[in-house]
Amino acid sequence: MSDLARPHGPHIIAVANQKGGVGKTTTTINLGAALAEQGLRVLIVDLDPQGNASTGLGIEVDDREFTTYELLLEDIDLGQVIQPTNRENLMIIPATVDLSSADIELISNEKRSFLLHDALRQTAMDRYDLDYVLIDCPPSLNLLTVNAMVASHSVLVPLQSEFFALEGLSQLMLTIREVRQSANPNLRIEGVVLTMFDARNNLSGQVEKDARENLGDLVFKTMIPRNVRLSEAPSYSMSVLEYDTQSRGANAYRALAKELVKNRTPVAA
Repeated sequence: MSDLARPHGPHIIAVANQKGGVGKTTTTINLGAALAEQGLRVLIVDLDPQGNASTGLGIEVDDREFTTYELLLEDIDLGQVIQPTNRENLMIIPATVDLSSADIELISNEKRSFLLHDALRQTAMDRYDLDYVLIDCPPSLNLLTVNAMVASHSVLVPLQSEFFALEGLSQLMLTIREVRQSANPNLRIEGVVLTMFDARNNLSGQVEKDARENLGDLVFKTMIPRNVRLSEAPSYSMSVLEYDTQSRGANAYRALAKELVKNRTPVAA
């Protein structure tokens, strides 16, 4: 049962970019871990059929009996889909490849764009006392991503520091505008975070310059470096904060978490 009039609840952020390989899942996992390290209670919602966030946080496929698929399409208790991770204060609703068929199954549902919105506003959410919910969106602007944006207070956009990076943002911004106009007028852009940044590379510097000139204060001051530890950590089913706690990648996500919390303004659920 959902209570859409609840005045308080966690701050819900969709981590989205329709382009793959930009550090979206890496950002979701490690930002969540960094927020949890600050003592904040965080839920990650894996909305990507590839299930990489689930794998990266140590949830084996055999342990994903109930997932975001059931959360969206079946009347299931939150306690059956929310799982703990090996980091205190960090939980996850995992995903499997079953989610890839959800788009087709949602088409005939007249509330198809609001299913995640309602699921995350169940009164049962109160028992988890969450501060943040981070939704790892699929690398496309499909109905799952729309569900995430309708459910969220804001959108966090990872932007890879590479040629043509800004050109791919136009379609994402258009989708955000359409969701604002139709289903979630309070949706805002949390910010754009530059990922895979290499200070030794002139191209990374040019992408940063272009991003800040075009997007201004929407671009986080913190930039995520290209760091081998960030690439290695998921294969050990850990965030980089556990895998190599003093690495440049770990410290960058700590800085991003602090900047995110500092910038947060109170929102209605």
